[in-house]
Amino acid sequence: MTERSRPVTKAVFPVAGLGTRFLPATKVQPKEMLPLVDTPAIQYGVEEAVASGLTDVVLVTGRGAKRSIEDHFDSAIELEHFLDERGKREELAQVRAISELATVSSVRQREPLGLGHAILCARPLVGDEAFGVFLPDDIIVARVPCMRQLLDVHARHGGPVLAVMRVPRQEIGRYGVIAGTPVGGNVLEVHDLVEKPAPAEAPSDLAIIGRYVLTPDLFPILAETPPDARGEIQVTNGLRTLLERRKIFAVEFEGTRHDTGEKLGFLKATVEFALARPDLGPAFREYLKGLRL
Repeated sequence: MTERSRPVTKAVFPVAGLGTRFLPATKVQPKEMLPLVDTPAIQYGVEEAVASGLTDVVLVTGRGAKRSIEDHFDSAIELEHFLDERGKREELAQVRAISELATVSSVRQREPLGLGHAILCARPLVGDEAFGVFLPDDIIVARVPCMRQLLDVHARHGGPVLAVMRVPRQEIGRYGVIAGTPVGGNVLEVHDLVEKPAPAEAPSDLAIIGRYVLTPDLFPILAETPPDARGEIQVTNGLRTLLERRKIFAVEFEGTRHDTGEKLGFLKATVEFALARPDLGPAFREYLKGLRL
């Protein structure tokens, strides 16, 4: 079976970070479990994975409270029994649906050595096949799930596929950045990748956002990629080496991206998700209108 025809089934979620931007809330609570209204941030990513056709979720976790992420996607027998006894059918259905979303497994990232290292930790569970990567800080609302858009390009062209969007030049230093040539529609063939360049040195304003379709030939490259000045292995640097051996593509995805890894982005996402809820939106909108700002 060729790379293009082999179905992609695995979704890797690096969730070992310490969430220091959200201290003290994240002292014992994983940042990925902070709720947008009433749903943990990571659940939006897992739901996107499932809606994109991925069935196996791999969590790359860390020490301590990260166990609660695994527990969230596991069965909760006591809670289900309590809800069943009380006749809370709607809540019971919600809880059971979470544990039935996907097959979830986990692997430990023992040291915080960067995204490239986290992806490398997933190698034993991914095996020799292409896989999706989700950075759960990036929640993307789209008619066609963002990962599905990338998987469709992978099916047509093969090779790794990156999600990209245009960002203001003054913010470009926060991202990996690509240079590419359009090959049709919103798809580009990548010619260069740079990790967190200075704005004046960036090859474009196209930043890599937290969705990737990657191929297993990246694993040995990541294993040999030296750490950067911060001691981290960057996936962008590994992809730059891989680019010497095969084509890489990028998709200017269609959808709205919420950066919930920043406090302001998290607050904006909370407001927008609440306003979009039929049960909360009308009353919340009236409340916001009445605020004296």
